[in-house]
Amino acid sequence: MRHEMTGNEMDYYSEGGIERHRYDVVVVGAGGAGLRAAIAAHEAGAETAIVCKSLLGKAHTVMAEGGIAAAMGNRWPEDNWEVHFRDTMRGGKMLNHWRMAQLHAQEAPERVMELEDWGALFDRTEDGLISQRDFGGHRYARLAHVGDRTGLEMIRTLQQRAVQVGIDVFMECTVTELLKDGQRVSGVFGYWRETGRFVAIEAPSVVLATGGIGKSFKVTSNSWEYTGDGHALALRAGASLINMEFVQFHPTGMVWPPSVKGLLVTESVRGDGGILRNSEGKRFMFDYIPEFFKAETADTEEEADRWYDDKKNNRRPPELLPRDEVARAINSEIKAGRGSPHGGVFLDIASRRDADYIRKRLPSMYHQFKELADVDITAEPMEIGPTCHYVMGGVEVDPDTQQSAVTGLYAAGEVSGGMHGSNRLGGNSLSDLLVFGRRAGEAAAAYAAGLAERPVVSDEDVRAGEWSAVAPFNVEGGDNPYTIQQDLQEAMNDLVGIIRTAEELEQALKTIQGLKERAATMGVTGHRQYNPGWHLALDLRNMLVVSEAIAKAALARRESRGGHTRDDFPMTDHEYWGTRNLVVRLDEAGTGVTLTEQSLPQMPDELKTYFEE
Repeated sequence: MRHEMTGNEMDYYSEGGIERHRYDVVVVGAGGAGLRAAIAAHEAGAETAIVCKSLLGKAHTVMAEGGIAAAMGNRWPEDNWEVHFRDTMRGGKMLNHWRMAQLHAQEAPERVMELEDWGALFDRTEDGLISQRDFGGHRYARLAHVGDRTGLEMIRTLQQRAVQVGIDVFMECTVTELLKDGQRVSGVFGYWRETGRFVAIEAPSVVLATGGIGKSFKVTSNSWEYTGDGHALALRAGASLINMEFVQFHPTGMVWPPSVKGLLVTESVRGDGGILRNSEGKRFMFDYIPEFFKAETADTEEEADRWYDDKKNNRRPPELLPRDEVARAINSEIKAGRGSPHGGVFLDIASRRDADYIRKRLPSMYHQFKELADVDITAEPMEIGPTCHYVMGGVEVDPDTQQSAVTGLYAAGEVSGGMHGSNRLGGNSLSDLLVFGRRAGEAAAAYAAGLAERPVVSDEDVRAGEWSAVAPFNVEGGDNPYTIQQDLQEAMNDLVGIIRTAEELEQALKTIQGLKERAATMGVTGHRQYNPGWHLALDLRNMLVVSEAIAKAALARRESRGGHTRDDFPMTDHEYWGTRNLVVRLDEAGTGVTLTEQSLPQMPDELKTYFEE
């Protein structure tokens, strides 16, 4: 579906100087999911625009360094989509939406080959095939990779493709509201970060690809953009969120120096032979192998070392257990007083691999530690610890189309929920955003093309968006947004972190309520141009509602599962909580969230057979 007007001809200014545009599909976010969705929508014939909060290419997809999980069978011919599907479901502790896990496993290999067709340069096997490496929770080596810079290569390839086909990009533009015409999405409202000028984009289809929520936590691998914008926009538009209690703490983030605390240390370090030691020098992961994985996990050092040498026994080292298991083990060692000098544990690859191997396989990690921490990882261990990395929860979507409960609103990537259940396996994020980014873009374009009458953006809604955005300027003597954010990060880190209790979660919810009251009267000074305090004030609205959703869902789920560990409910309750999800919606007042329980979708009998062994 195309209009007579082309990109530049769509620009005009309404009364009051608000910039206006018109497209078929608007994609909010320019990471892997957003770029893939935009490319798919464009290829389907839709006039498409990408709106991104930062610069094009400055996406969190580049943090996914290890690889793209896809059952291509290049290293292990026995690998197939059925095994990948089973690994994904087991990694998510069976709370995943089975249909999303199935589509993901089936379509990931084709999406990887597509990337290669578009110019991505993968590492190769001895036979010239795309190389695949081992990662935690995957039975076979199935991560297609480019050294430890896979996410960067993906973004480079998708970005080049999007620019090449002529998709319009609105860089450094923040979306603050989703606009609606009755029950249908009609567009987005936002502002240019540099000038503060407002912009309204009319579009019947909007794809959210805004990433995660990590900046609500003090220690995180996420950068400043990750303030839960898409989650909050979807809630305010009338969509629901699912699985919000499940937050992944990546086991290995940098802990020293303080300036880089939380910065990611790729799982590839462990996939290529790195082991975890405590302050006593003990390789402690053998003490933390759960029953669920004992049949597949080496329980002696000799057996684990032999796996790295010939991999024929297929009993993997315990360092390659799913991320939630490794993160909890590290946390236990630190709490028991066996941590490193700066509050982590040691990740050692120097004693396992020679320097040339490390520099070749892990070039980014080598330079990251050398330049930022003055540590030579070819000669000494790294100090690492858990860091808030990924949220499994997100917008509840239809598995096949990625459409939310709101007509015309789609979500893909980290902002969507259901695919990963209670815990995401490493490498599944990149294949997730390729598979479902494409599906979201195609569905959004098809919906726009089939409309007899486009929804309309009303001037009243545009004015309301403007008034809401400038509200912090109208407050005198209000609280400082930076102080509120710092208090929120402390509360989430200390009370809603890797280990949780009812008492601490209730305390967190009281703290968040107090912060919401302070935020209602927070003020900013100066003008709209170049005003980071104003940007943060708008981001805080999203961070607070998403943080409340996480804490409320974590309090309600009285069990431990995946990325949600309750000290007061340490067991996994398969009978009750293993059969239901918690769904979050905005309350009637529009200021808080409500929870409802929802039964899991029933998996077909033919798929259940994969879990009988």
